[in-house]
Amino acid sequence: MTTELRHLTGARQALTVILPVRLAAPPPWEEGPLPFALGSRRADTATRQTYFTPSAARVLYGTPERPCRWHRFENRTHGPLHLHGIELLRTATARHPGAALAVLHFMVEGPALLDTLRAIGHRHSADPDPLEGPLAPEALLAGVAVPDTSEAPFAIARPYTIAFLTPRAAHTPALRQGDRLPATADQWLWSLASRSTAADFPLAPELLPSQMEHAVRISADWSALVLRHGAAFLGHRPDHGDGDFYDFGAVHHRTIYLDALLLGTVQRDHIDELTEALSGVFDGPKLGARVAALETQIAGFRSTYWRQHLTAHGPANELLLAYQAQYRLPDRFTEILAEAADYARLVQTQDNQQIAGALGVLTILGLPLGTALSILQVLDDHAPAHLLLALATAALATALAFTTRYGRLVLSSLRNRVGRGR
Repeated sequence: MTTELRHLTGARQALTVILPVRLAAPPPWEEGPLPFALGSRRADTATRQTYFTPSAARVLYGTPERPCRWHRFENRTHGPLHLHGIELLRTATARHPGAALAVLHFMVEGPALLDTLRAIGHRHSADPDPLEGPLAPEALLAGVAVPDTSEAPFAIARPYTIAFLTPRAAHTPALRQGDRLPATADQWLWSLASRSTAADFPLAPELLPSQMEHAVRISADWSALVLRHGAAFLGHRPDHGDGDFYDFGAVHHRTIYLDALLLGTVQRDHIDELTEALSGVFDGPKLGARVAALETQIAGFRSTYWRQHLTAHGPANELLLAYQAQYRLPDRFTEILAEAADYARLVQTQDNQQIAGALGVLTILGLPLGTALSILQVLDDHAPAHLLLALATAALATALAFTTRYGRLVLSSLRNRVGRGR
């Protein structure tokens, strides 16, 4: 099966590559995502915004006042790859204001789709990486953005790939047979999404069902699979060329389905940053101020980016949920909320201790002094010597009070608070 997949040429073969970059300034490109046309329909910003909720659309496309996405058409060919266009999506975070995602749209010629994916994934014995030389991101984005290295914070180890393949009539391993989808179809789908062959990663047959749990059956005609470092769309009936249903599939996987995965990538990067911020919450003084800033950051992420429902149309939601499941994003965000709540309770406890300590000091200082002055007032004694004696007695009583267990607790509470530098 794998050998056949490596050596076949699909009716349509497309490859989308997503990689993290750094933007110094907005690029001098056209605003909005790369538009794709299908007949009289045009999948541009205005059309795609109607597909998503307003909050998701703002993250993916920005607003006229604050654009966050730009595109540029290209016409470059190197080997089997033809570059059609490039997109940039700004994904600024608190620590990385220049963060962005570059999206490269390729068409693949000849029996090279799986081998190209393997090369991008740097599989053993794979061909040289095609994203070098004329198609290197450094060259394509020169003067506009700088690609992150795999060692950079929050950078994915390899570019994220999205493969699209529609079969011909002879490609029976991928074709639905009546109401049944052959197991080889899922094996092809997994190979394209994982960028590997059986020789690269010999997946145990009994594990394939668990790997396919998050496969999205978009319709009887095609399926999608989302993994940690790649996704794939595979057709299940022969593609008859122009005018076929796959015209829509080719546009959808590069537009709204791509956007769902881009939103998942943005969510992952923000959750990575929140996790990093939580790990350093005890570094340095002013714990309360850092926890308050962290809570503000979490609230901003939750309001702006954290979405599990994108649209009334099912496949985009399912693709986003599948991506989130690969990175355990819902579980990780729940852990972040719980941990932040624990830190907030800790700060509140410390605040209560400080208030109690201050009240204790006022009590210890004020009670003896107030008692002494009250006695003098009742006796109508205005002698300076007696006043000084009363003050000295009050001071002695206060000093003795601070030697008691309660007094030591008050002093200890205040010393700890001052020592933390809050």
